[in-house]
Amino acid sequence: MISAGNDIVALTAINAARTKQPEFYSKILSPAEKSLYQAPLPEAVPFEIFVWLLWSVKESAYKFLQRHNPALLFTPVKFEVKELHFPTGFTINNFNVGEIEAVGFADDFAIKSTLRFGEYTLYSRSLIYNELLLSTVNDNDSFDDVYWGIKAIDNADNEIQSATVRDFSLNRLKELGFKNPVISKNGHGVPVLMEGGEEIKIPVSLSHHDYWVAYAFSLNKAE
Repeated sequence: MISAGNDIVALTAINAARTKQPEFYSKILSPAEKSLYQAPLPEAVPFEIFVWLLWSVKESAYKFLQRHNPALLFTPVKFEVKELHFPTGFTINNFNVGEIEAVGFADDFAIKSTLRFGEYTLYSRSLIYNELLLSTVNDNDSFDDVYWGIKAIDNADNEIQSATVRDFSLNRLKELGFKNPVISKNGHGVPVLMEGGEEIKIPVSLSHHDYWVAYAFSLNKAE
C-alpha cells in the first residue's frame, strides 16, 4: 500500500495527571492494551508516557490508512496494538540537538509494535525522549527505506508549525535529488508531493505538536 503515517507528541505539553485517569485513558487503550504495561516497563516508562506512546502509534496508523479511505474515522480503541517491544535496557534520554534526520531505525533504540485495524496489520517504530515521542507506521516490518526527521522550533503558532515542517521535509527531498518539490493537500487534507505541476507517488506524512515538528516518507513506496 502506497502510504505513510507519523505522529509526534510533545511530552512537556501533556497533562500527566489527567492522562492517568481511567476516564481519559480508557478512550485510548483497550483492556488488552493496558495489560501491555507490565514490569519491567513501568521502571523505565511512566504510565502517562505509555498512554501517549500508544496514541501516537494509533494516530500514525490512522494517517496511513486515511490516505486511501478518506471517510475513515479515528476511534483510538479500534486501532489495537497487539505487540510492543522495547529494546533491552531501554532508558529515556534528553533530546540534546536541534534536529535529527535519519533513514530507518536502530534496533537497539527504537520501540517496535504491531497493530491491527480491521483486516489490516501495520507495524511501527517509535522513539521516546524526555521532551517528545515520535511514531512512524508502515505496512511491513522493514523501515529501511523510511526517511524521517524531528526538529525543534521556537514558535508554536499553527501556521509556523505547518510551514516549518513542510520546509523541513522538502529540504531533505531536495538533498535526495528532487529539484523543485512542493507539498500541497488533496481534497481530503492529505499531504501530496508535487513536482513540475505533477503528483509524485511518494507518500509524505507531516506532524507537529507544541514546539516540535516531524516528517516521514518512504522512497520505496514510489511507483
